[in-house]
Amino acid sequence: MTPTALGLLAGIALGFAAAFGGFGAFVLVAVLGGLGLLAGRAAEGRLDLAALRDAVSGRRSLT
Repeated sequence: MTPTALGLLAGIALGFAAAFGGFGAFVLVAVLGGLGLLAGRAAEGRLDLAALRDAVSGRRSLT
């Protein structure tokens, strides 16, 4: 599936969450989607979790 199609599906899911569940459901779906993205990238080996942890804690940048 292309990134464009995945983005479209994510947008549709967020739209349904906002329309039927309100703002709280929208935020929950967005946060869980972001966590799923991070988990998927880590599983593919496309995300360095140590660098991400260090960047969040302020030890060094992601560049």
